[in-house]
Amino acid sequence: MPDFDNSSKSVPQSDASREPRREFLKQAMATGLGAAGLAVLAACGRQQDAARSDTPEGSRRLRAAIGNAGLQSTWCALGKTTAELWGNLLDVDVTWFDGAFNVEKQRSELERLANQEWDFVAVQAYQIDSLEPAIRRLKSRNIPVIGMDTHLVAMERMREAGVWVQIEPDQEFMGRTSTQYLVDKIGGSGKVIHIGGHSGHSGAKGREKGFNSVIANYPEIEVVGGGVRWCDWEKEKARSTFSALLNQSREKISGAFFHSDDMALGAIEALKGSRHEGMIVTGVDGQREGLNAIQKGILHATTVNPVCLIHMNALVIGQFIVRNRELVENLPHRIVTPGPLVSRDTGNVDAMLYMADPKHCLV
Repeated sequence: MPDFDNSSKSVPQSDASREPRREFLKQAMATGLGAAGLAVLAACGRQQDAARSDTPEGSRRLRAAIGNAGLQSTWCALGKTTAELWGNLLDVDVTWFDGAFNVEKQRSELERLANQEWDFVAVQAYQIDSLEPAIRRLKSRNIPVIGMDTHLVAMERMREAGVWVQIEPDQEFMGRTSTQYLVDKIGGSGKVIHIGGHSGHSGAKGREKGFNSVIANYPEIEVVGGGVRWCDWEKEKARSTFSALLNQSREKISGAFFHSDDMALGAIEALKGSRHEGMIVTGVDGQREGLNAIQKGILHATTVNPVCLIHMNALVIGQFIVRNRELVENLPHRIVTPGPLVSRDTGNVDAMLYMADPKHCLV
């Protein structure tokens, strides 16, 4: 990747480069995004236009380095699509770096980028604490860092390490909500399986906590294998682990909770023709693949992990920090993005499919 070209900082934006935003506003009105949403976008546009005339930061297109845990995941892939879509709408050039679900690769990528010039950086770590040296390097160079989903460091150390704000879903809520749906459907008793993401991922630990908080209320439920089985977000590992747990039980297993829809959909095939067929399966993510599976009755429920909101808000907040010259102490430490439970019972599948469409990237 070439080094950042400082000459681009002084180039004013032309009227033509504002066309994507104008066209988006037209489409938003036509598709019913709503007055509130349009007001926010219009205010953002007015603020940017004012900034262009008053500050050097507002007169140029910004540059941001953004990356997440690994594009093998459909959740992460949609995050990249979101960053590129909203980057264009917000006059931010996005340079993407892929963690590839590999701690060392993600660390080396961010360490390389930390020596280049950026207006801001946003990243979802594959593993908490793994990127701290690079984040500290960015802090020393006065480049704001925004955490997405996984905590980059423990929350009590985030500002000292160089993280300006953490944008994340309520991980415990997602685990708790999908698990409660599962428990209700199986009548509060029986055997269940718990397939987890990565043990070093703060979000996966939150989902585990949410699952356990529900199961603790149902003494007649047994977790097969004694607890969560970590599968590192890998579909094949989840399928083989799930199949092994199915084979362990002579009795029918009533349900399973997966930390991601990807892992759930990769494993469900193992149920066909087995004594466990008809099992209630729930997950987390609530993006297009999982939502389509709910419509077809393959997956029973999922809780939305709002990948688009997380990546979009990272861009929106990053450009506000730069264009408004905002101070780190004036930002909240944590911004929680909402996401509902989705099932055939809840009646919101169509709405979520529209919002999650890669052409829109809204949830």
